[in-house]
Amino acid sequence: MPTPIKIIIGKADLHAELFDSPCAKQIIDHLPIEARPDEWGDEFYLNIPVKAPLDDTATIKVKVGDIGYWPLGNAMAIFFGRTPMSTGSDPVPASAVNLVGRILDDATILKQEKGATKIRIEKTDL
Repeated sequence: MPTPIKIIIGKADLHAELFDSPCAKQIIDHLPIEARPDEWGDEFYLNIPVKAPLDDTATIKVKVGDIGYWPLGNAMAIFFGRTPMSTGSDPVPASAVNLVGRILDDATILKQEKGATKIRIEKTDL
């Protein structure tokens, strides 16, 4: 059963969920997480206190609204549009990520929050 979470950045307050996978469960165990997000095109990524290898969800094929865990940077990646490696409309991560969740609201509103200095991810009730 997915775990409902909230992503708060600037004026955006988005409902999302983390999946029932070992990697996602490690992230859930560390919530709430607050960090300064970095940007890579229309992707926020933030270092989190989780160390996990690639798993059976690992992919470079992600969609707008997907949430990934990037083992090379111990980072959570939130995809809301094209990245520098995109050739079409879908984001493309720098390398494979574990798919750990998805945004349930319109992820493209995160484009308005580029330049934000803080992101908070917390458990919530939907």
